[in-house]
Amino acid sequence: MTFRWSTKEHAKGLHLTGFVQNQDDGSVYIEVEGQEDSLEEFLSWCHRGPLFAKVKDLKFEESRLVGYKNFEIR
Repeated sequence: MTFRWSTKEHAKGLHLTGFVQNQDDGSVYIEVEGQEDSLEEFLSWCHRGPLFAKVKDLKFEESRLVGYKNFEIR
């Protein structure tokens, strides 16, 4: 199970919208929108990631809402 697929499934389970994509440097980029409590739970999950993931660093910032309709892998 890939990190991106696990991220999508976890986000969908929390009723979050947005996207996840791999970056050229090997990192993963996520934009996500939803209820604050779900976002907090999602962020906590991102610190760990799925089974066998190696999360070395996590950075996040708040920004304007985009209005995503679903959560997708790009």
